[in-house]
Amino acid sequence: KSIVDAAKLNGVTAIIASDMSVITYAKQAGVEVHISTQCNITNIEAVKYFSQFADVMVTARELTLKQVAEIVKIIKNKNITGPSGKLVKIEIFVHGALCMAVSGKCYLSLDNTNYSANRGACLQLCRRKYLVKDIEEGTELEIDNAYIMSPKDLCTIEFLDKIINAGVSVLKIEGRGRSPEYVKTVTRCYNEAAKAISEGTYTKEKTDEWMKQLSSVYNRGFWEGYYLGKKIGEWTVKYGSRATKTKLYVGKISNYFSELKVAEIKIESHNLSVGEDIIIIGPTTGVIEMNVAEIRVALAKTETASKGDDCSVPVISLVRRNDKVYKLIETEE
Repeated sequence: KSIVDAAKLNGVTAIIASDMSVITYAKQAGVEVHISTQCNITNIEAVKYFSQFADVMVTARELTLKQVAEIVKIIKNKNITGPSGKLVKIEIFVHGALCMAVSGKCYLSLDNTNYSANRGACLQLCRRKYLVKDIEEGTELEIDNAYIMSPKDLCTIEFLDKIINAGVSVLKIEGRGRSPEYVKTVTRCYNEAAKAISEGTYTKEKTDEWMKQLSSVYNRGFWEGYYLGKKIGEWTVKYGSRATKTKLYVGKISNYFSELKVAEIKIESHNLSVGEDIIIIGPTTGVIEMNVAEIRVALAKTETASKGDDCSVPVISLVRRNDKVYKLIETEE
């Protein structure tokens, strides 16, 4: 109750829930609910049932786009409405980490470590390597990929037009525990893609560029999920991220001169050089990406600022003291 109340107090647009006690209380409190994929909405009867609680529902991740489109069609034909009196809207996952369990209903972390995935505390035990061993005789099977419970990440930007044409109203991006630059990059790409589709400018050249950008932030490799008809998932081949870029901590913003549009940076770790790409991250600033055009130390131009230096760099956007500065480098294979 306290979390739902806090969400309402802070103007949260909606919460995603699968627990009926949470759904019921949220409805009483006047907080909009999106029915979670964990409720396994796979057919129109499930939509009818949950329509008494919510206007928006996330369908099961295992459905194909053809099945999703059929559900949307029946919602319109049968005029199935939610609490607002408007037609129920369908929401689907379009990007991010996938759970190996059916529609994310996994209790591996809770069972093994007492950290619940449903409370945002999953320890991702599924991402580790595992042996396949016969308990009775101790025979160990040799398998091609030891990451037997770690799916690749979902990415649908190359067929987002098909998703929208299927009648999907809300795009759900998974990003729990992700970095600010991940959130910025992924939401920007999908916003641009959705806008391009609506304007009739959605092209392969654009999707190739979006894929390049999405690959630069945290990912475990990509696949299209079950939407296009695949029956079996695709699995990761290594632990952790396969991002094409990684960030190295440089230092902190110590001052910002708004009239000059210049930031002063205290170099605390890695050197900073002209021509390098950096990101500046802060709780109020958000994420700023830029290329270093010029560096000055003690007012003198220099190509590189080293650990311990106080350097100044032109920054068009407002940044704040203690914002963290990172440089982006290509990830080595």
